[in-house]
Amino acid sequence: MAKTIKTDAVEDLFEAIMTLKDKDEFYSFFEDICTTNEILSIAERFEVAKLLYQNNTYIEIAKKTGASTATISRVNRFLNSGNGSCDFIFERMGITKNKG
Repeated sequence: MAKTIKTDAVEDLFEAIMTLKDKDEFYSFFEDICTTNEILSIAERFEVAKLLYQNNTYIEIAKKTGASTATISRVNRFLNSGNGSCDFIFERMGITKNKG
């Protein structure tokens, strides 16, 4: 059986995150609760997702981010078979999808 993130602890975490009001509060919270490497790892994956969304090649993404091709491939797999959240997030951020 696959692990689920839908637990009471995750629900509490998301509720806490939704109370944050600005970037300063986000920085404070995530610096307190996560290691620097954890935050940077998530940020790297998000950057990879954005670059994949913009139809950059794996080689271009690896050069721009320093991410391994394994990480890029993993992010690409989730973009293609995940929940589609990055699509609406990128749209809300005004990030356009380049035609490949």
